[in-house]
Amino acid sequence: RWLLLRNRKNLDPCQSVKLDELLQANQPLLTAYLMRDELKQLWFYQHPGYARQAWDHWLQQAQGSGIAALAHFALKLKAYLHGILSRCRHRLNTSIVEGINNTIKVIKRRAYGYRDQEYFFLKIRSAFPGIPR
Repeated sequence: RWLLLRNRKNLDPCQSVKLDELLQANQPLLTAYLMRDELKQLWFYQHPGYARQAWDHWLQQAQGSGIAALAHFALKLKAYLHGILSRCRHRLNTSIVEGINNTIKVIKRRAYGYRDQEYFFLKIRSAFPGIPR
């Protein structure tokens, strides 16, 4: 199980041989493994148009793979396509988002006496000036 979860480049030669043997013995597992690697590439596109083409190709392959769980997963993931494609334009990783959430949590803790939400959101906007509108 752990061999399947790790990236192939992080495996030592002995583990790589075991993974190859496992994938040769189970064709549906090989298909799912290759589809996983192809889906991972979606997060590295810098242009939404190319990412959309790659997604459409991956979705078509997933639905035609003959693996019901993979086709079901693809349909569930389709609902999040907008967010996945926006990753091309806004390259935020989870550490940045966690930092933003933590700052908002601190503002919320200090905001115990604020009487309206408008002022609270004003404080959040002042903490993250970003691009002026």
